[in-house]
Amino acid sequence: MGTDIGVIRPEMRDVDVRMRVGAVSGERRARIARGLRTLHTLEIMAANIYRCQITKRDSALNRALVAAMCNEMTHAQDFQVKLSEYGVRPSPFRWAYWIVGFVFGAWSRMRGDRGILRMGIWVETKAVRHYAELLETIDWDEDTRRIVAKNQADEAGHVDRWTVMLGL
Repeated sequence: MGTDIGVIRPEMRDVDVRMRVGAVSGERRARIARGLRTLHTLEIMAANIYRCQITKRDSALNRALVAAMCNEMTHAQDFQVKLSEYGVRPSPFRWAYWIVGFVFGAWSRMRGDRGILRMGIWVETKAVRHYAELLETIDWDEDTRRIVAKNQADEAGHVDRWTVMLGL
């Protein structure tokens, strides 16, 4: 995809924020709003999964989990900004996904390093597929499409990282 997944938090400048209220309307706007809400909510869940998996140990896995958590928090911020640019509020049910993230993270942490890595592979594989579906079915503006594609590449990078760490 031509993106560097080693960049956890891409630079964003003040001029990158553009109000898009009224730029699109009708069904296209509704599809963009639904897509952004979905992505924002799922990124909140993903960040919370990683947050709950991190332990106090000084280990390569914990370092990778902290980096992944930061990356997922950046994704949630990306979509919060886009929602605001389009004049759309986040899902009122996002709190439920925070709880799901807590449960998935805590459950996998109790299962040890292998459980953490398997959870990461499972969740991120689903995310990559979901991103692909949304990239294909929604007529995004180019700036938003670029962000969605970058975030999808990050998720694929997480799958690769967890797969290597698991030894598969």
